[in-house]
Amino acid sequence: MTENQETIQNDNMPDSLRHSVKPGHRSGFVNVVGNPNVGKSTLTNLLVGERLSIVTSKSQTTRHRILGIVNTEEMQIVYSDTPGVLKPNYKLQESMLAYSRSALSDADVLVYVTDVIEKYEKNSEFLSLVAKAKCPVILVINKIDLTTQDKLEQLVEQWHTLLPQAEILPISATNKFNIQPLKQRIESLIPLSPPYFDKDALTDRPARFFVTEIIREKILLYYQQEVPYAVEVEVEEFREERDLIRIRAIIVVERESQKGIIIGHKGAAIKKLGSTARKDLERFFDKKIFLELYVKVEKDWRNDEKKLHTFGYQQND
Repeated sequence: MTENQETIQNDNMPDSLRHSVKPGHRSGFVNVVGNPNVGKSTLTNLLVGERLSIVTSKSQTTRHRILGIVNTEEMQIVYSDTPGVLKPNYKLQESMLAYSRSALSDADVLVYVTDVIEKYEKNSEFLSLVAKAKCPVILVINKIDLTTQDKLEQLVEQWHTLLPQAEILPISATNKFNIQPLKQRIESLIPLSPPYFDKDALTDRPARFFVTEIIREKILLYYQQEVPYAVEVEVEEFREERDLIRIRAIIVVERESQKGIIIGHKGAAIKKLGSTARKDLERFFDKKIFLELYVKVEKDWRNDEKKLHTFGYQQND
């Protein structure tokens, strides 16, 4: 993957690529939506076959809509991971909700993820929009390893009532149970179409995006309470050399006290953060990484429209 990875849209496809596509080729967008912490990112990573989305036990981990592209000679499936649906308390969460809502309007197949723990009444407004979807809907009940067969059957009946048009498939993403049948069903629903992206593409995101996500994942894992949710990461420098990538990243927080927590006593916390992030970055890019981390304060950035735009978040009209 390179920082300036290009993608080719369906409407603007060069004749050379169009002629190379086999007759009967199928392409489509499979959008994965649902409430926070039900396992959307874990499932999307399994479906794509690559680790593109952050996976932690904390809710609100995914902030952007991330595309993962699966290519074969006969098919291109564009999976879309989205933020968990929640009632927004500040402008950042408004942007996150906008990503989830947009996924309802441009899907060829909609995968609504729930689990055996959450109450189906949660975010009923968004669920009512899913019920109106004009595309095929697959309702995935995740974490079935945490319940009994009787309770699962009751849950399936409840969801049949709530979303009568949806196909229901119980899975366990962590145990990889029923993932293959889910893949096969999705593939059967993909419409005839030439590819939307270059057949070598893995994602629509540039390399810098995955740098920020990997660093942010470590912050979610190592820091507690409000700190991880008040953090954004900016990449100031991404310079690729033959055997090395030099990265300089800024960790943005909202308060001076948060800056102190990120750095830690005598810099111990940020040193640990940088070391573990660097190892994951080296695995992701398959190259040596020289990583520099700095921390700065941007007060109330989650409610600052200019800052959100700078950080690449979708703005509501």
